Amino acid sequence: MKITRNVRTASIAVLIVLAVFVVWKKSRPSTPDPKIAFGQCLTDKGAKFYGAYWCPHCTAQKKLLGKGFSKVTYIECAVPGNPQKQTEDCKNAKIEGYPTWIFADGARKSGEVTLRDLADQTGCPWNP
Repeated sequence: MKITRNVRTASIAVLIVLAVFVVWKKSRPSTPDPKIAFGQCLTDKGAKFYGAYWCPHCTAQKKLLGKGFSKVTYIECAVPGNPQKQTEDCKNAKIEGYPTWIFADGARKSGEVTLRDLADQTGCPWNP
């Protein structure tokens, strides 16, 4: 009997501790990924990222943006099934290399661009 009561008391104590932890965890404000806000700011400021699915530098740029890439205005330039052919959007924008960023003021940056450079160009806050 005494062992059963001790087990029951210990089980209740564990459940209480677990419940307190869950309530504490849910009450904390979640910290959003700063790259998501940064990516949204780039879009809000009119920045456009032109790239190609086969381009390793474009892949590196996407990785640098992390989850923020989902918020960036991205224009795919390679035609599916014919990677050497360029889409009309990219021809019209006179894209000659990948990746290329075009900003609201018409400025361009080609190649992999650091987040700091993107921040400086757009005025988006970036403090890693």
